[in-house]
Amino acid sequence: MKLEKVVGLHTVESLLQKNPGQVERLYTKQGRTDKRLQKIIAIAKQKNIPVEAVDVKTLDHNADGLRHQGVLAFCQRTAIKHENDLWQFLESLNDPAFLLVLDGVTDPHNLGACLRTADATGVQAVIIPKDKSVGLTSVVRKVASGAVETVPLFQVTNLARTLDTLKDMGVWLTGTSDKAQQTLYEADLTGPVALIMGAEGKGLRRLTEQRCDYLVTIPMSGSVTSLNVSVATGVCLYESLRQRNKY
Repeated sequence: MKLEKVVGLHTVESLLQKNPGQVERLYTKQGRTDKRLQKIIAIAKQKNIPVEAVDVKTLDHNADGLRHQGVLAFCQRTAIKHENDLWQFLESLNDPAFLLVLDGVTDPHNLGACLRTADATGVQAVIIPKDKSVGLTSVVRKVASGAVETVPLFQVTNLARTLDTLKDMGVWLTGTSDKAQQTLYEADLTGPVALIMGAEGKGLRRLTEQRCDYLVTIPMSGSVTSLNVSVATGVCLYESLRQRNKY
């Protein structure tokens, strides 16, 4: 089985802390003695994970162009959770659902950034469609900076059907659209809610938009007409966090 490569100090440390059983071995940079890398090596040895010090050329070759920061982990591929896991997960929640749905985000940098912000704002789970959407890649892991290990990611076969089920479970669906009649700051984002973000450039698909209880828009005061999906996601998640925690 082909192993997945995970790079970056924070990302590898998070992987070792949360899912050490996935890690087969580590490469670390020869001669590097700083505390951050030594901490990672100590954790790996504590978990009985082999660590090999290699030269920079070897690290660069194996990192596939990613900025490795002197450490690379070879690990078993992460199994993305699916629909059945999602319903069990939601039933187990003690607090009102706070979910992020990404409708067809194909750029791994955007997915990674969204996962990182989801972690920072307390999102309980991120939902993506199986088709026309980027999955977990080394780039996603690197950009997410450890959030792949902390935020459950669910991949669903039929997003429209999943949204219908969420509504049946009492989750309010709030989508973003430039056609919306109310702004993000006028919407009630407390209680059980799923924030739904559209794909880069295209926005929400028709069937997704039709299932939203509310559509909201982000006010724009400058000359640009739209935001990158990861930036827009950050704006929306932090507004929901502000409302939910009464900041």
